[in-house]
Amino acid sequence: MAARFKDLALDALDHQALADWWCAALGYTRRPPQPGHEPPPVEWPVPIHDPRGYGPLIWVNPVPEPKTVKNRMHLDVWGDSAELLELGATLVRRRDAQRDWDVLADPEGNEFCVFTPPAPPGIPLTRR
Repeated sequence: MAARFKDLALDALDHQALADWWCAALGYTRRPPQPGHEPPPVEWPVPIHDPRGYGPLIWVNPVPEPKTVKNRMHLDVWGDSAELLELGATLVRRRDAQRDWDVLADPEGNEFCVFTPPAPPGIPLTRR
């Protein structure tokens, strides 16, 4: 094995705002600093995590340039497209006979696919 999965990373012009958006969308929270450590400076990447322990750690990294081309890698999420659109996502492509998912973009244009959740027990998709 040459590698093992660790975290996801997402680039953003306004990494603070985008971290908050993804926290609202996924039910994530900002990961607190380690005990005894000061909070990092605001210009540093923002780690967000699933407080229930189901999802991966996501680093929202500041970059100086806006997104200009289609993502080469993206997130797939279980969710409600209407709720995500209300939070500020934009519709890129609606599901159809060939695709069983919607393609949305976050407020900075990062595309992600939204699948209808199978509603597994113990993992609610409702907002807090």
